[in-house]
Amino acid sequence: MNKQNGINDKGKSREWFEALIIAALVATVLRLFVVESYRIPTGSMERTLLAGDFLFVNKYVYGPKVPFTEIRLPKVHDVQRGEIIVFKFPKDRSLNYIKRCVALPGDMLEIRQRRLFINGEAVQLPQRAQFIGNEMPPGLADFQIFPGLSDFNKDNYGPIRVPRKGDVVKLNQATFPLYRDLMADEGHDVGMIGGRVYVDGMSQATYTVAKNYYFAMGDNRDNSLDSRYWGFLPETDVVGQALMVYWSWDPDLSLLTDPVGKIASIRWGRTGLVVH
Repeated sequence: MNKQNGINDKGKSREWFEALIIAALVATVLRLFVVESYRIPTGSMERTLLAGDFLFVNKYVYGPKVPFTEIRLPKVHDVQRGEIIVFKFPKDRSLNYIKRCVALPGDMLEIRQRRLFINGEAVQLPQRAQFIGNEMPPGLADFQIFPGLSDFNKDNYGPIRVPRKGDVVKLNQATFPLYRDLMADEGHDVGMIGGRVYVDGMSQATYTVAKNYYFAMGDNRDNSLDSRYWGFLPETDVVGQALMVYWSWDPDLSLLTDPVGKIASIRWGRTGLVVH
């Protein structure tokens, strides 16, 4: 009788172990190709998203990338203007950033006195977006702004065209700061000597863009390290679309409970908030 119980116990243990393995594999597949959790670390998207928000990110919609490759699975649709996206930071791909896509490949972008224009049309400020700093006047250059040596600043920017795959761009002393990082990121050795641009050791007057690019900005316009500062976002760095807040807590508050027994730092009202 005891022997029989021992056999049954072993069988149940094996079933539990197999179930755990299957569950782990399913969770891994879902995380890699369908949905992943992401935490908001900074205030660059306030008041739309807050530091301490935990999100679900839809990776399937833009076509998930196969790990360790540049291969993408079929997508539901392309990134659209106004969507909040998670992406690998082009200057350090070990980091994930979250911003709003404001311009698509081939769009002409300009900011005039804080107002965003895409292809000549004014774009309404997102509902919860904000400005928290002083407005900078036109022509007052900011050395931190992309591209270098321009007279752009955070509130007066462009006009600038977002590169599209197949675009043939002119290379000269004036455009070199605009396309230098793009060409290097597409795998080329680039430099400028005597006012001439060299690509892979050859003097070139034009370059054919190999990827699609986007322009991303934070909703907290005066406190966002976005495309205005580091340049174009390659399509290959896009991870997914922000879906909803499933949990939120204020990192500046204590984890201790308040007088009515609630954990003071938890933002209960943001749970289940759809991101848009």
